[in-house]
Amino acid sequence: MATIRHTEGMATKQGGVEGSAGTDAEVYAVMVAAQALVGIAAQGVSEVGDRVTLPQLRVLMLVATRGGLNLGALAQSMGVHPSNASRACDRLVDAGLLARTESALDRRNLTLELTADGQALVDELITRRRRAIAAILEDVPQSRRRTLANAMLAFAEAAGETHGDSAWKLGWPRASSRRPSAQS
Repeated sequence: MATIRHTEGMATKQGGVEGSAGTDAEVYAVMVAAQALVGIAAQGVSEVGDRVTLPQLRVLMLVATRGGLNLGALAQSMGVHPSNASRACDRLVDAGLLARTESALDRRNLTLELTADGQALVDELITRRRRAIAAILEDVPQSRRRTLANAMLAFAEAAGETHGDSAWKLGWPRASSRRPSAQS
């Protein structure tokens, strides 16, 4: 595993205080790791891209990870106008990947749910991502994997990704729903 070091053209701060802003080298390390993760996500999207668009995949992932969303909550989660979310849902309903059902609490409110085909597509994407990450982790010495996993969880928690409602806009599955121990 690479260590944080001075790279040509990049000045690093020395002797940083815990809780202070990251050094240039730390920021660089996280950016490179993020680039790898985005690449994994993009590869998965391209593999299912013949069936859904990226905005449609975002809808499926949000419905899969949050469940019981109505159109307004979906639009808010995506940061789009409700009409845009509605059009994406219409296409997914037509494709047999998403269903609209009356809410048990309020019949005027429609709840979005994945169909069996929609769930299968989401499961396929998650499986591909897990396999890609597992393959990369095989190249990380086992003695460093726990530290890496703990560091990644700390970063995700600091970003609000494991607890906040702003999470999962890009279609990653909710980690807290199936969070294994980092000590495994």
